[in-house]
Amino acid sequence: MTMATETSETDPATPGGKQRKKGRLIYRQNAWTRVTHWVWAISLFFLLLSGLQIFNAHPELYIGSESGFEYENTVFSARARAVDGERRGITTILGQEFDTTGVLGLSGADNRDVRGFPSWATIPSNRDLATGRVVHLFFAWVLVGTLFVWFLASFLNRHAWRDLIPRVRDITELPRDIVQHLKFKFDHGGSYSPLQKWAYFGVLFILFPLIVLTGLTMSPGMDAAWPWLLDIFGGRQTARTIHFITMALLVLFFIVHIAMVILAGPLNEMRSMITGWYRTSTGNHEGESK
Repeated sequence: MTMATETSETDPATPGGKQRKKGRLIYRQNAWTRVTHWVWAISLFFLLLSGLQIFNAHPELYIGSESGFEYENTVFSARARAVDGERRGITTILGQEFDTTGVLGLSGADNRDVRGFPSWATIPSNRDLATGRVVHLFFAWVLVGTLFVWFLASFLNRHAWRDLIPRVRDITELPRDIVQHLKFKFDHGGSYSPLQKWAYFGVLFILFPLIVLTGLTMSPGMDAAWPWLLDIFGGRQTARTIHFITMALLVLFFIVHIAMVILAGPLNEMRSMITGWYRTSTGNHEGESK
């Protein structure tokens, strides 16, 4: 995050004839941050939907180095089966069964499509594992390449250290910031709030590396070159489960992120990620969120 030129403006006269002062306009997001942000957004979209296509080839997740035959190590499944003489979509999570007919396990017109995730949630929409793998692998390397560029640029320009690594103050002020967000009270500053720092730190330094490493662990070629990956993640099946859970956490982050953008002022937030310029809250003289 870079602060360069800043301006101060006033709104046109209000009906009462008074001038209402706007917050300062600052250069908040540099070009590296903006470009990588949108490349990640596109990449993760295609990775998610092509990943669900791959998952549908075997819609079950396990803990361990293998799928059990004489023992049960399934932690998640989405399949169709007969229940009281009728075919239903049944999702099982840690042994608990849920009827998800129409969404998971069984979907489509008249619930005739037997698949884990419905066709509208996969790329391609038809059953095509080969194409799904090609799309997934392509955007996986786009994600990895962009991550490398971002890490290099962010450490060279100190964006990561200055703006994303949480400090002691970010720990002590986190509870208050969470309460402010729950009340939908947002302070538009030149730096990230404690909650934003922890969220972005978790995504960039934990979830992104984790989803890349577990993805590599599922590759037999990478296992042969780096056998320690299997030791770290407890086997290929466990790595697949962690990969899936990490993807779910990224989806949750995306949903919350979009909600916060809308609540905090979508025009200002979008301008920041397109042009770099951001309008701070009135009275924020130091360009910081706290």
